[in-house]
Amino acid sequence: MQPKERYHTIADELNLSPKQVEAAVQLMEEGNTIPFIARYRKEKTRELDEDQLRAIEERNQYLIQLEERKEEVLRLIDEQGKLTEDLQGKIEAATRLQTVEDLYRPYRPKRKTRGSKARERGLTPLAETMRRAQRETEVEQVAPAYVDAERGVENVEAALQGAMDILAEELSDDAEIRKWVREYQWKHGQLTTEAKDPEQRSVYEMYYDYREPVHKMPSHRVLAVNRGEREGILKVRIESENEQPILERLERWFSRHPHRYLQQAAADGYKRLLAPSIEREIRSLMTEKAEEQAIRIFSENLRNLLLQPPIRGKKVLGVDPAYRTGCKLAVVDETGKMHHVGVVYPTPPQNRVEEAKQTIRRLVESYQIDIIAIGNGTASRETEAFIADLIRELPHKVYYVIVNEAGASVYSASKLARDEFPELDTEKRSAVSIARRLQDPLAELVKIEPKAVGVGQYQHDVSQKELNQSLTTVVESVVNHVGVDVNTASVSLLQYVSGVNATVAKNIIKKREEEGRYTDRSQLKSVPRLGAKTYEQCIGFLRVTDGDHPLDKTPIHPESYPVVEALLQELNSSTAMIGTEELNRLLREIDVTTMAETLGCGVPTLRDIIDSLQRPGRDPREELPAPVLRSDVLQLEDLQRGMELKGTVRNVVDFGAFVDIGLKNDGLVHISKMSDRFVHHPMDVVRVGDVVDVWVLEVDHERERVALSMVPV
Repeated sequence: MQPKERYHTIADELNLSPKQVEAAVQLMEEGNTIPFIARYRKEKTRELDEDQLRAIEERNQYLIQLEERKEEVLRLIDEQGKLTEDLQGKIEAATRLQTVEDLYRPYRPKRKTRGSKARERGLTPLAETMRRAQRETEVEQVAPAYVDAERGVENVEAALQGAMDILAEELSDDAEIRKWVREYQWKHGQLTTEAKDPEQRSVYEMYYDYREPVHKMPSHRVLAVNRGEREGILKVRIESENEQPILERLERWFSRHPHRYLQQAAADGYKRLLAPSIEREIRSLMTEKAEEQAIRIFSENLRNLLLQPPIRGKKVLGVDPAYRTGCKLAVVDETGKMHHVGVVYPTPPQNRVEEAKQTIRRLVESYQIDIIAIGNGTASRETEAFIADLIRELPHKVYYVIVNEAGASVYSASKLARDEFPELDTEKRSAVSIARRLQDPLAELVKIEPKAVGVGQYQHDVSQKELNQSLTTVVESVVNHVGVDVNTASVSLLQYVSGVNATVAKNIIKKREEEGRYTDRSQLKSVPRLGAKTYEQCIGFLRVTDGDHPLDKTPIHPESYPVVEALLQELNSSTAMIGTEELNRLLREIDVTTMAETLGCGVPTLRDIIDSLQRPGRDPREELPAPVLRSDVLQLEDLQRGMELKGTVRNVVDFGAFVDIGLKNDGLVHISKMSDRFVHHPMDVVRVGDVVDVWVLEVDHERERVALSMVPV
């Protein structure tokens, strides 16, 4: 497949134009990153977004691999002297790797099989006779001639069995037959599970006697069944609703009127060879689709978590709850700088409540704390009750918020945390992280391995390579969407910026520490290892606030500065007017198409420039709902059916969403209770971070679970 043909194939699949695909692929091959292409090369790609660009990249790589595999398979078959024009045509026309592998299967070197042994014993001619014969008597007449004790054919029965073994293997290796059976089993197969020990109590009890159509089984159940099988609790298999249509189709592959030996060969080929192989393929396909869905869910949740709006200009007291070792405290100022760490013991077994109150009251008053951030881990409920009781006694208004601390312990034990706070123990670092992730979730969460943030389903059961790759892509996308202040960013944040790797990120910070804050984007050109290409890719995503050049705090790329200057000249304005209502009024009145022609730039670029000039320094996260701040605690005993509450969506999974309503455990809104209309997937309704109104549906005091509804009860 030539490149042009490949571009047309991708364009057809993704409903794009071939020129868009060609432009995107060429830009990628030139070393441009996807965030850079999506933001600053809109004219070339006709405004393809990141998702479209990544889809093009993925399909392009797949088709290249497909062509490479075709060439290899053609070479391997040709070396055996078995490549025919018909076979070559089928391989070259294949559009999927599975089809290529099916066509190659009969020629792939195999270990010793019953069919290969029968061929070695000279039974291939008998198999051909068996295939052509109209009646079994024709086969029985010639079969005695193949009895040869020296070659291991002891009698007529052995000769007939060997011939059937050859035919059964040929049947199971046929590409068209495999495709037909695979599709039939996908449509009509049932995945069935049973317990190895029905008396054993486990979380998999609903699967102890379970069956579900293969093509309807949702991803979370596929992964649950896989885990139960892996842990040795479940036996899993795929059964056909009715095998008769399969056997009839296989028999017709031999003959329109198959005799008894062909029927036996078909049945044996299916039961012994084809069915187990196709079952493995379908289980693999189900797992692959389930993993893709789980990774997609995790990725979307992570994106929304990272895009949580920062709470700026607030002094925060971070609290990492615990029982025996006490609640660790950390005071951070508006910039995230740590000023104090400590520990109090208001929870069992110490219960030193009054002492803890005095300590926290002193910290709140000394540092003028605005918000107390409480981690949602062990002892969170007791700590929340203690804090809620305390803030009623404080002279000025203080709020508290429950912060998802998933991954905080991972960060606290990391080398990064040790380098950042060498004087602190692990628990106190965790308290700092909890406080900071309220102030700026993105800046803090990028320090944690993405899969440790706990906003997915079955993330430990999927391909870790695929998961890490997908989550890294999400973090990169979000960081570049938000932009990074080059004078405050950490290495963890900078290394996700387009074109920047860990080494360059460290060099950016080293130069900042040695020479002082950056005052101009162009100063980054002198950073070691940050060459011209890297500068081009990253500089639009790096911000210099309060610098020498007013445009350096915007997403406008320096390559477009001349366009901005020409635009301002056309408006009889200047960079000093950026952000003023006077300039914004002039910008709103512009005819973008006409002005783009005047300035000699593309309409998409000019549109982005105008938007950036109207809102310089804008953080896109601030347009999203802020966290719910609380001043009183909610107990499980307080809940009554029908009670209306406000909560924050913490996690979205295939079957619903978990909502924080101020309890120790999040409540579950099942997908069926998200709307009075049919909901295809929970993500069509909510996302992580959304603040939603919910109604209490059911309270399970024994298991401390709450069922919620987004539809009034």
